[in-house]
Amino acid sequence: MLVDDQKKVSDYYRALVERDPSYVGVFYVGVKTTSIFCIATCRARKPKRENVVFYSTLKDALHAGFRPCKVCRPTENANEMPEAVRQAIDLVKQQSPKEKVKDAQLREAGIAPEMVRRWFNKHYGMTFQAYQRMLRVNLAMQELKSGKTALDTALDVGYESLSGFGYMYKKYLGQSPKHNEHTNVILIHRFTTPLGPMFTCATEEGICLLEFVERRMLEKEFEDLQKRLKANIIAGENQFTKQVEQEVEEYFAGTRQYFDVPLVTPGTDFQCSVWHILKTIPYGETRSYQAQADKLGNPKAVRAVASANGMNRIAIIIPCHRVIGKNGHLTGYAGGLERKRWLLEHEQSIASK
Repeated sequence: MLVDDQKKVSDYYRALVERDPSYVGVFYVGVKTTSIFCIATCRARKPKRENVVFYSTLKDALHAGFRPCKVCRPTENANEMPEAVRQAIDLVKQQSPKEKVKDAQLREAGIAPEMVRRWFNKHYGMTFQAYQRMLRVNLAMQELKSGKTALDTALDVGYESLSGFGYMYKKYLGQSPKHNEHTNVILIHRFTTPLGPMFTCATEEGICLLEFVERRMLEKEFEDLQKRLKANIIAGENQFTKQVEQEVEEYFAGTRQYFDVPLVTPGTDFQCSVWHILKTIPYGETRSYQAQADKLGNPKAVRAVASANGMNRIAIIIPCHRVIGKNGHLTGYAGGLERKRWLLEHEQSIASK
């Protein structure tokens, strides 16, 4: 939202002038004379007080029509995982599954546990300890599927009793360990791009979601995905989350125009046909909703096509950003119109080389 509290505005402007790093991600400053927005530590020349407005979220700045600054790259740097959090996650991955990374161990590594907890609560909606438990439960599921007994698996992932392991397993996966063969899981992983952080979700078959974290109605997408796939979402990674992160990085670097990662796209027959047509729009080009409807063989289905586009859960790879209005104007995009404009300009500049 637009910050109109004058005390906050004065405080934020002072932080902008002083390039105070403690305000990174706290506010986003829009410069009215240039239509760009920045974070607190931007090295660019400071605008006059009367020429700036402050927003509390990146999404608000984008929706107000401001473009990301090329100097401070606010969409990337404001949400970049802090080095301390990255180190904490590395500690989790390096340790035996039996061992939890506790506050004392974080402090020994020079990491403030309070900062790690705040970051996880803000960006994942869970505590750091809950994140660790989810990773252990995911590992346990894989161990059970490989043929290990529930007791051996419980001991291997650090539980001292089968009952405690069974309770935690059912809490996160909705099934007891003995029903593991019927357990489906959707793994969720967060990574950063030049246009802001994204969530990706994956099953054992491929990617089922790729969205900017500020996407409208994202919670509803999660709920719908879990119902359609009859699976619970837990934090974790697999080969597909790693593959899509690499391919998206290459896309933003301008070295990839087509994606190879397998997709899982549950939906109605009509939605799936619309998403298939979206994938046929060439890189660097655009189509109208009317053109999509015509290609479907149903010229009157423009509104239905627009609705199906809006239900697409896999941004960029299924390129709904390449669909524009019949008059050539940019139309709705759940990730924000400025992101849509950026993606189109990025693709067109690469395609024209």
